[in-house]
Amino acid sequence: MSQRARVLGELKTRPLPIKDEMRANLLAAIKDGKNVFRGIVGYDDTVLRQVKAAILARHNILLLGLRGQAKTRIARQLTALLDEYTPVLEGSELNDDPFQPLSPYGKQLVAEAGSDAPIAWLHRDERFVEKLATPDVTVADLIGDVDPIKAANLKLSYSDERVIHYGLVPRANRCLFILNELPDLQPRIQVALFNVLQEKDVQIRGFKMRLPLDVRFVFTANPEDYTHRGSIVTPLKDRIGSQILTHYPKNIADGMAITAQEAAILPQQRVSVPEIVRELIEEVAVQARQSEYVDAKSGVSARMTISMLEYVVAAAELRSPFVPTVARIMDVFSAVPSLTGKIELVYEGEQEGPQKVALHLMNKAVRALFLRKYPDPEKIKRSKALNPYEGVLKHFAKKSLDLTFDMDDNAYRGALSSVDGFGALGAKTDAEKELVLHGLAECSQIGKRWLETGAAFTDILGGILGAGFNVDDDEDEDYKPKRRG
Repeated sequence: MSQRARVLGELKTRPLPIKDEMRANLLAAIKDGKNVFRGIVGYDDTVLRQVKAAILARHNILLLGLRGQAKTRIARQLTALLDEYTPVLEGSELNDDPFQPLSPYGKQLVAEAGSDAPIAWLHRDERFVEKLATPDVTVADLIGDVDPIKAANLKLSYSDERVIHYGLVPRANRCLFILNELPDLQPRIQVALFNVLQEKDVQIRGFKMRLPLDVRFVFTANPEDYTHRGSIVTPLKDRIGSQILTHYPKNIADGMAITAQEAAILPQQRVSVPEIVRELIEEVAVQARQSEYVDAKSGVSARMTISMLEYVVAAAELRSPFVPTVARIMDVFSAVPSLTGKIELVYEGEQEGPQKVALHLMNKAVRALFLRKYPDPEKIKRSKALNPYEGVLKHFAKKSLDLTFDMDDNAYRGALSSVDGFGALGAKTDAEKELVLHGLAECSQIGKRWLETGAAFTDILGGILGAGFNVDDDEDEDYKPKRRG
């Protein structure tokens, strides 16, 4: 079929059914060492391996997982396993196989024209049908319905299959059909898919017809126990060959790679983001997924870290719109608006409020990252070993330090350089020095109190007496860190 046939008689071989076609192309890609799935990070040994096995098994697939776990992206990339072009009978609404047409139109065309039946070639990108399941989807939308106008115009009985107006599923014959958010589909509509998946027939208003569709179904869904959602009816799950569980990044490195890949950072945004700032953003997501204030069943999408990185870059650009600059830890704390809409809170979280919970997560992320990079101050104190933080602690015993969101690079660098003791910790960059300050504050070694325009670092007594943020502090309801202007 390398030479495009124009009529049925020129076709030498019959195209494979779609599941066999995808199986053959996957085996060829594996043999040639080609990467079928691009931009999917952290799934090679888990989800993608299972998806490939399901394709080799010729199964329909259910991708089950929380939001932001690349389910739809995986489904859309399956088109790469289709032949670049496949022949269909020209003018057929069901993409009829020229050798075995399904539709009345296709059957009549082959019967009348024979080997001269005209052939069209369908590109792989046209063999993709996607539908978002919503409660208002009907059987007519998916399967079809009797068209009384067609019946009247053609003077046909309602028992004649030519009066049927086909829905999305029949029109996806010889295509990939992606149905997103399957639990949102009403149970009675899910039931309508039973026969299509297994028995290869459809029933439309009591009219039953044999319709052996050649469709590869891929469903996506959040877990059944996700709040406020429906469920997948058991008989439908039973008819889906493989159910594959997706997951969030298993390590910080994978999360950082995903965020860097997906964040929409413009070339004209002359902001460099230190590795430690990127790592902190990912740690916020890790803490959110473990937090008692966040609904674990809802999940924390990778879109949260993507939005946070975009916001951090924008905050740095706003501070220095015409001169190249570097993102800071303080820019992460200013990115609360990019986080609050991405997490679903449980009752306790709602009581605290999204603003406080967001800052609580950021503080926990700072502490976790700090203890991963530097020695635990409490352990050092208990062991009575030489304290590498002694220089920093002595500095704040005498002086304080203000870091504001909008201070220029020279002032910011000068403020950090005024603190003694960073050398003993190996903290050389500005981001590392700032992490040490926030980390020591979270470990109760120095004080930190939030100002309207930033944060003030003081001795521990000053921090206790100041209006510091505490997610459990009911007296601090009005605290909201803001940028000036």
